[in-house]
Amino acid sequence: MSSLTVGFDLDMTLIDSRPGIAAAYRALTERTGVSVDAEAAVSRLGPPLRVEIARWFPPEQVEQAVQIYREVYPAYAITPSVPMPGAREALDAVRQRGGRVLVVTSKIGRLARLHLDHLGLVVDELAGDLFAAEKATALRAHGATHYVGDHVADMVAAQAAGVPGIAVATGPCSTEELRAAGAAVLLADLTGFPAALDDVIRLALRQ
Repeated sequence: MSSLTVGFDLDMTLIDSRPGIAAAYRALTERTGVSVDAEAAVSRLGPPLRVEIARWFPPEQVEQAVQIYREVYPAYAITPSVPMPGAREALDAVRQRGGRVLVVTSKIGRLARLHLDHLGLVVDELAGDLFAAEKATALRAHGATHYVGDHVADMVAAQAAGVPGIAVATGPCSTEELRAAGAAVLLADLTGFPAALDDVIRLALRQ
């Protein structure tokens, strides 16, 4: 299908970035002297960086902390991160069906690109620094027909873009939360994505 364009979230959808992000938070603590509980921070990946930073730093220091975190990120966060189970096969499945792959993430684009390049995950388009309904702008602009994510905010994005949301229960949100947020398809992880994609394509053809 030439019109097939599948959008994917990045963190905890395509990649397990928790080890690297935890290392980056520990480096931030070393640089600033402000104690950040790295394990707690990586247990709730999804929202924009500033949301997490604001838990640990006073308002007047948030922007500087964000800047320092992003400075140390390439050295600490890229190498430890690994693909999620089924991630490579999920991207291959889209292309095998004549589709295009789009990544839309709350992570800023240049850091997301480092992850993709390091892991050899090839995508057709990348849009960063977007969260929840903001992601719908990129999904619509690139003609996304589906959006895959691990967070309730990703299901919000899919609904705002008017496309089916395919949820993977690999992040901080429970299956109940993802279902309540409007997931059209709910998977344990991306290993079930190729079969699910065929199902949603067949459903679309019947409509």
